[in-house]
Amino acid sequence: MTVLTTTADISANNHTPRLPALAWSLGACHLVARAGGFVQPMLVLYLTQEQGMAPTAAGAVVAAVGIGDFGSQLLGGWLGDRFGRRLTMLLGFLGTAIALAALGSAETTAAIWAAAVGYGLTAGLFRPAGSAAVADLPPQQRVRAYSLLYWAANLGYAIAATVSGVLASHGYGLLFWLNAVAVLAAALIVVIAVPETRSSAIGIRRALLPALLGDRLMLTMTLIHVVYFTLNMQAFATLPLLMTGQGCGPATYGAVLALNGLAIVILQPLAVAVLAHRDRGTVLAASMLLTGLGGGVAAMSASAAGYAVAILILSLGQIGMAVQFGATFADLAPSDLRSRYIGVASSTWSLGTILGPLVGMALLEHTDRIWLSAGAIATGLLLFAAQQAAAGSLRERQAGAISVATGGNALATSTAIRRDRIVVAR
Repeated sequence: MTVLTTTADISANNHTPRLPALAWSLGACHLVARAGGFVQPMLVLYLTQEQGMAPTAAGAVVAAVGIGDFGSQLLGGWLGDRFGRRLTMLLGFLGTAIALAALGSAETTAAIWAAAVGYGLTAGLFRPAGSAAVADLPPQQRVRAYSLLYWAANLGYAIAATVSGVLASHGYGLLFWLNAVAVLAAALIVVIAVPETRSSAIGIRRALLPALLGDRLMLTMTLIHVVYFTLNMQAFATLPLLMTGQGCGPATYGAVLALNGLAIVILQPLAVAVLAHRDRGTVLAASMLLTGLGGGVAAMSASAAGYAVAILILSLGQIGMAVQFGATFADLAPSDLRSRYIGVASSTWSLGTILGPLVGMALLEHTDRIWLSAGAIATGLLLFAAQQAAAGSLRERQAGAISVATGGNALATSTAIRRDRIVVAR
């Protein structure tokens, strides 16, 4: 049974299933770990101000975190299937505490870079393992469970961004130790409240690579999203340097950055209600254009208010992307390759975290704000055009996916779409 037909049945019965305890426990892990994630928002400032690194070198360290995160998506998926979701989460949280201690005490560039890779590799293990645990739930519970995790993560991010700026004014070393305590607290939640959900059943499926190489639309969408997440990440990676260059302190930067998480927490439910049933290609294209515009505004801002406006524009782009991202790639995926297709889609974000800081820092160091702004806006326009060009193929693939889910019945397909909108909007 597919998610579409299941959500249709739920809507038809006028019943929204209650979230299981597992979803609340995983949401608590997200909230605690992200609310205590003080290092990530202040990492660039720590490296440039405390360690005396040049912007390009600091960008390379942030990219090293992204390299580790990219590996964690593959490693976390493999560990979760081989040894279980629960053990993988515990290894991730415990490893993150160790990596944070190493990163905060490292003195040489090589040691900092190695610790950054380890931090990204361990901190990212929770995501694929936690997502797999949610996927182990009955289909009718997954949409709301994933939504809870997304909200918890962004609420925690908003808290961390606000508090980290205040803490940084009293010394950067405190950030690392408090962050380590937070991830250990998340590990304790796993020990107490998260059961193992992995099934012992093993299915034999075809290889991923041949299917990907034969799927032009999937390859096109993957490339588009690598560029999009590179654009999005470079805007956030250069933001602290842009702000400090205008005389803004860490507390101001943290407060402006917190607007990102708060905007997502407040506006996401409205966005789901408004955008869930819109054409996916158009929503994605508009979101990419907003991201380019937000990056351009950030590069040319000269006050805290200007940076706040830029963050809000960037947030709107992220919100639109979040509404349609998962559903779009789920439609692209063959049923026997769905998890691995989504894994490839998620890796585009990880690649963006690697490339974004490198591109943004290089532009900022070797050109000026005007070029950084023009590059962001031009990239947003190019992404808008590319995504719009692919919109027709996306509509065809979506129609095919819904037709398969409803057994090819046109009336059932229409009903499934309407009922699915109701469930998603809740």
